Amino acid sequence: MAAARADDLRTGMRLEVVTVIWMVVEAAVSLGAGTVAGSILLVAFGLDSVIELVSGSVLLWRLSIEAHGGDEERAERVERRAGWIVAVTLGLLCAYVLATALVGLAMHVQPDKSPVGMGVAFAALLVMPYLAWRKRSIARRIDSEALEGDAAESITCAYMAGTVLVGLVLNAVFGWWWAENVAALVFLVWLGRETWEAFEEARDR
Repeated sequence: MAAARADDLRTGMRLEVVTVIWMVVEAAVSLGAGTVAGSILLVAFGLDSVIELVSGSVLLWRLSIEAHGGDEERAERVERRAGWIVAVTLGLLCAYVLATALVGLAMHVQPDKSPVGMGVAFAALLVMPYLAWRKRSIARRIDSEALEGDAAESITCAYMAGTVLVGLVLNAVFGWWWAENVAALVFLVWLGRETWEAFEEARDR
């Protein structure tokens, strides 16, 4: 039983390593492409990826401590602190997305086309559901609420990626200047839910 749990913990760590690497790439590409194209939607997606990178890194460290028999009490303290940082940062990101989307709609701002942005959003739409499925499976076996929560974040990221992709495609194909700003407001639905859950988890820890 202990050996099976150790194997599951190592699998969970590998999944988090993949997540961290993916978030580094996703954040860098999204932020770069968003800045070049003037797309608040892509910039918001990139900033959310940075926040998920922080969350994933903390969880990876947390699983590593348990796998190696370290000081779990200290790990939980750091995890609680990181939880509040993530929640507050997500709240600020919600405010940024709302304000910039409304200003963009009011001023008829049209971002440039971004094939790179569409590519990273499409890739995330494929990768994140698979990671979420694998994390949820491991989380149930080791009874880890933290890993279960991270699986939910991965699914949310997939929904966000879908929203981003739709907004970028509508702007690129039909030239609808408002599409990305409207998509950013839809993006805010998923982001707001993620923020609410992050505050709830931070309070419960």
